[in-house]
Amino acid sequence: MKLVYANVILVFLLLCSSMLQVSMAASDFCDSKCLVRCSKAGVQDRCLRYCGICCEKCSCVPSGTYGNKDECPCYRDIKNSKGQDKCP
Repeated sequence: MKLVYANVILVFLLLCSSMLQVSMAASDFCDSKCLVRCSKAGVQDRCLRYCGICCEKCSCVPSGTYGNKDECPCYRDIKNSKGQDKCP
């Protein structure tokens, strides 16, 4: 019985580690894209934070430092509580 529990735990750990690698890869993608997107922002830390949130949700970031939001409709359509664009 202990062997069964050990195997279940081992399989669980393997699945968790593979999911962690996928999420870290997505994070690296977002970090690099958001660094480019926010490179000319006046308040870079805020730009990077919101860009990262939007990128994780949409899995894309428009090219360039401003505009081009039609490249990523999900990114373009996210609004804050005041109805303004959330994503830089």
